[in-house]
Amino acid sequence: MAVATRPSAVTVDVVETLVSLDAVAAVLEEFAVGSHALERFFTRLLRDGFALAASGSYKPFREVADGALATVAPVLTARQRTEVVAAFARLDAHPDARPALERLHRAGVPVATLTNGAAATTTALLERARLDSLVDHVISIDDVRTWKPAPSPYRHAADVMNVEPRRVAHVAVHGWDVHGARHAGLLTGWASRLEGTFPATFDPPDVAGADLTEVADRLIALPDDTD
Repeated sequence: MAVATRPSAVTVDVVETLVSLDAVAAVLEEFAVGSHALERFFTRLLRDGFALAASGSYKPFREVADGALATVAPVLTARQRTEVVAAFARLDAHPDARPALERLHRAGVPVATLTNGAAATTTALLERARLDSLVDHVISIDDVRTWKPAPSPYRHAADVMNVEPRRVAHVAVHGWDVHGARHAGLLTGWASRLEGTFPATFDPPDVAGADLTEVADRLIALPDDTD
């Protein structure tokens, strides 16, 4: 295995990595659709997106989210489902998001967000959290019409940043996202605050930490590539 080296650029996942789903949970709670509604909804949403990618098909985030809601919470009306999906535009940043992005910015490492959601929604979230000045590019799977963790979104992000995939590090709290990035040829960083233990099913990250700040520090501390 090649020794991991300091990245020239970093991509960061958005939902649950940079921002919390609490706003979505609050709307689901308001509509009283039962316990664990958020987990069932978001798990189904991701599963359906993954299935589309595996079958070579594509539908955008909003459409997949609405379909997932209709399945796991059939009591919701179309209007209520629209309200739940709209809450994705009101997600708050996790406490470790800003310090991690600031560390990368001070180290001169350009950052892009790479999301299964829409670029416009992510841009609005970054502006709302006042993180937009720390992010150089907002990249969506809409550009390549394939859901992560298929390889093409990660490789597209490297192209956008004009950096070889092996010099880009993708950071996420999802083991599946780290695994996808690694198989696309990227470096990887995983924060454990969501899953606790990295899934043994997947190839491990190049660096790991308790939160995004620790991951950023460890990426910056990697040895420089001498090639």
